[in-house]
Formats: sequence, C-alpha cells, structure tokens
Amino acid sequence: MRWDEIRQQYPDQWLIIDALEAHTRGDRRKLDQMTVVEVCPDGAAAYRRYRELHQQHPQREFYFVHTTREELDIRERHWLGLRRKHAADFALGSLHLDFPPGEVGEAREEGR
Repeated sequence: MRWDEIRQQYPDQWLIIDALEAHTRGDRRKLDQMTVVEVCPDGAAAYRRYRELHQQHPQREFYFVHTTREELDIRERHWLGLRRKHAADFALGSLHLDFPPGEVGEAREEGR
C-alpha cells in the first residue's frame, strides 16, 4: 500500500508499518510500498511494539507512525560506534578506543 491509502483506511491511528519497497533521496527515506503490521492504542504503545519487532526482526524496516501526518518525514541517521565483531574484544579488554578529548577516535586491537 501507499501512504495515502493507509491514511484513508486507518484515519487518526497509531500504526506500526513495514517498508516493503523504499529508497533514499538525500538524507530522507522514501517509502514506496508498505504494509500495516499493527494498530496501536497510543504513541507509547506503538513505540514499545516497534522496539519489540525491531529486536525480533532487525533486517526488516519498521516504523511507528500516526496517520494524521500527510507525508512521512523519515530522516536517515548514521550511527558511529563499536562494530559487533569488536564488542567481545572490547569487553575482554583487548580492544582499546583512542578518543582524544572532543574527537571521535578509531578502535585498535592491542599490540597495533
């Protein structure tokens, strides 16, 4: 379904949607086709359910939205952090982070 179709079918509702077809234009995510996964009673419930679904199915593209919005305004954010492959090394103390004050640093393995 397209967003205008969803808005017609689910007026004034909190929803969890799954993007079936999407693309990025600049820093905006554009959803071409989507499906409604769940109707929620309020925004807090929608957010909780979104988090549960995202943890269960991290490869899918879920969003929680309210249908009073005429258009979806989804901005992509790029996260910086430890990559999963280095998380165990960091926990064991063999990976160190070099972060000079006020700067983002690089992860390095011990002995390098």
